[in-house]
Parts: sequence; C-alpha cells; structure tokens
Amino acid sequence: MKKETSNIEKHKVVSHEEWLAARTAFLAKEKDFTRLRDELSRERRELPWEKVEKAYTFDAPNGKETLAALFENRSQLIVYHFMFAPAWDAGCKHCSFWADNFNGLPVHLKHRDAAFVAISRAPLAKLEAFKKRMGWSFKWVSSAPSDFNYDYQASFTPEQSKSGAVFYNYTKAPMDMSDREGVSVFFMDKGGAIFHTYSSYARGIDILNTAYNYLDLAPKGRDEDNLEFSQSWVQYHDQYKD
Repeated sequence: MKKETSNIEKHKVVSHEEWLAARTAFLAKEKDFTRLRDELSRERRELPWEKVEKAYTFDAPNGKETLAALFENRSQLIVYHFMFAPAWDAGCKHCSFWADNFNGLPVHLKHRDAAFVAISRAPLAKLEAFKKRMGWSFKWVSSAPSDFNYDYQASFTPEQSKSGAVFYNYTKAPMDMSDREGVSVFFMDKGGAIFHTYSSYARGIDILNTAYNYLDLAPKGRDEDNLEFSQSWVQYHDQYKD
C-alpha cells in the first residue's frame, strides 16, 4: 500500500479563499456523516435485547460483586473487555492504549445513568498492580473463574482455539489468542432483570479510542500503512523512550 505520508511535503497549498471553499465543501460531507452516525446510533439502540440468565460473580477491589452490583445503582452498564489472561504479568499494550482514555469517563457517564467497568480474566491482584503502575483510576474487576469472558466472545478455551474456528466478532475464524478486546453493554430494569443489549469487537471499538480520533484529524492520520501491523508502534505509556 502506498504510504499516505510519502508526498506530505508536496501537499497542495492554496490561498485562504480556496482553502475556505474546499473546507466548506468538505463540511457538507462531515455533516452527512454525522447524521448517518446519529441514525446508526438510533438503530443500535433499537436492536433487540437478550436476557442474562446466568449468574456471574467478579473479584472487585471491595470484595465479590455480582453483575448487578457492577451497575452501581444505575440502569446501564458499559463493559470494556480488557485483554489480560491469568498467566500474563501485564495487560495487553493495545488495550492499555485504549485504557489510557478511560480515567475521566465514569464521573460523566454516571450522570447519564451509566456505569463503566473494565473486566479481565487475570487475578485481581495482577489487575491492581498493573493499574497502579499505569496510574489508572477506573474500576477494573476479574471475571475468573466465571464464564463471563467466554460467554461474551472475549476469551476462548484451548479446545475452541484448537478447533480452528472460534466465534469472535459474529463470525467463526481461526484464533491464536486466548483473549480479545471488545465492549459489551447491559441494561437492568426496575425489577432487577439484566439484559445484554450490545457488543462490539476489533475495529468496532475504534471510536472508543480518543487518541485515534485526534490522529484522524491530523495531516498524517494514524500513519500506520507501512508498519508490520497497525499499532506495532504502540507501547505502554511508561515505556516510550522520549
């Protein structure tokens, strides 16, 4: 693929009047996109729900908590599926890139009747240690040994991986990882019944990464086209060399 930034030094430069005309024309496309995104969000909210029939318990900083307790007296719960397998000593660096955007979210979300939590299979002690290292304050709980991660396509058993076709991102495909990233959303009614309303995975969670949204505005964009794989540049924020 042609490198997006190869001709950036030769980029077209015009007068202010021409710049303004081009920018105004592009604004019309941006507005169309915004309206389409609003419509897509509306359709997302109208998707059918499925009732959560299984009881899940999580290891949380203040002890065992049920799925209902994670709502923290709100009717909506947003879960980030953070890749951190039990045997690992640190969380996924790419999920960490996403998580660097999380600290300020909960206080705002709770004022729209929503709670936020990250969930991983690693033991709570490992989550707490890594969270301290990263300087994060958002709530993070361990789903082990429950089936929660497996039930919501965020983890896969060795048998599933060996089969050559795990179910992830709504399709069956080979998977060489025990855990993957994603987001799931739940609703709890006044009677305490919990419903799974939505889940998204892989590129579907791009919109949750504020840093990427800012880079998409910049002349070089994400600048990942010629890398070994997208995000090969990403490090833990305390391991960049500059």
